[in-house]
Amino acid sequence: MREKQVEQKLVKAVKAAGGICPKLVCPGMDGMPDRLALLGDGHIGFIEVKAPGKEPRPLQVKRHRQLHELGFLVFVLDDPEQIPGILEAIRKEKE
Repeated sequence: MREKQVEQKLVKAVKAAGGICPKLVCPGMDGMPDRLALLGDGHIGFIEVKAPGKEPRPLQVKRHRQLHELGFLVFVLDDPEQIPGILEAIRKEKE
């Protein structure tokens, strides 16, 4: 399975959960996660999408750490089976 296929499954799952999952484009700030998962009641998570078995690059790891230190949820998704757990974690963040 390719990264694009994993990403498409993520977008479809977020939409089915009543949210939106825009692609994150940050000119001048390399290493940002690929997608934002925006769910109801202000729940948000950053998601880095990878092909199965692939790891984030060092700059991506640095950006993920920066976002986490600011209090945001950051996930690395490389298997569509992870999607339900990621969405559940995002929903529970502010509870």
